Amino acid sequence: MTELLDLLQTHPLLFALLTGLLGLIFGSFLNVVILRLPPRLEYRWKQECAEYLDLQDDTSTAPPGLVLQASHCPQCHHTLKPWENIPLLSWLWLRGRCSQCQQPISWQYPLIEGLTALALGWLGWQYGPTISFLAASLFTLILIALTGIDVRTQLLPDQLTLPLLWAGLLFNLQNGFVPLDQAVIGAAAGYLSLWSVYWLFKLATGKEGMGYGDFKLLAALGAWLGWQMLPLIILLSAVLGLIFALLMMLFLRHDRRQPIPFGPYLAAAGWIALNWGSLIVDRYLQALGV
Repeated sequence: MTELLDLLQTHPLLFALLTGLLGLIFGSFLNVVILRLPPRLEYRWKQECAEYLDLQDDTSTAPPGLVLQASHCPQCHHTLKPWENIPLLSWLWLRGRCSQCQQPISWQYPLIEGLTALALGWLGWQYGPTISFLAASLFTLILIALTGIDVRTQLLPDQLTLPLLWAGLLFNLQNGFVPLDQAVIGAAAGYLSLWSVYWLFKLATGKEGMGYGDFKLLAALGAWLGWQMLPLIILLSAVLGLIFALLMMLFLRHDRRQPIPFGPYLAAAGWIALNWGSLIVDRYLQALGV
């Protein structure tokens, strides 16, 4: 084991390639989480409501779980063979269509798998075989899952945001990415900043501008990266959100009255801050002559 670690430490490109391949596998699982977790949560909520209101539980059969049930085509329910479930390669081999019904397979599958592979490959190159790599990978995987779920359902489940927050605080107990006091202040400031914006906007307009999941996600980013990164994350997420909103209205005829999830832009800004936040802040301060 020691020899293997030494080999990976002395050959960072090899470690990056291995982590990139591992990212394809994790990306395949993230697709399952993105597609199956929201229906599972909705099913559980309906059961809890029926129990709380003392109503007859008329919920249908439970949706498939995240691990045990085999993957299948959402159109014809054809159970995928092992060679039809190879990350990225199967989608290319099948030319993006189900082998049975020939219906198109969503671009989400190769997109999430490819994005996860690139992200973990980059982290492997940057951190090498270290604890920091494992922590940054966990951070990244949960952000990708949250992004996919928010895009599809406009939900940021507590089942992901809260573990992400606590994991950040625990990792920073021993000064992981930032000292613990900065992480704690970052978690509190992240939550309260968007919470304040939410209530100011609601009092001014009578409408809800964002959901509570956004508060918890920013709190989690603060727990991982510290309070100093929060201004950068908020600014980057706002700029990214504005750019994508304009592109969607210009090219996809998106109705501006239709809400746009903010979680993906927070997640993207958080990942940028993890990798290049210090560099961006330093360059900005240098430009100001500070």
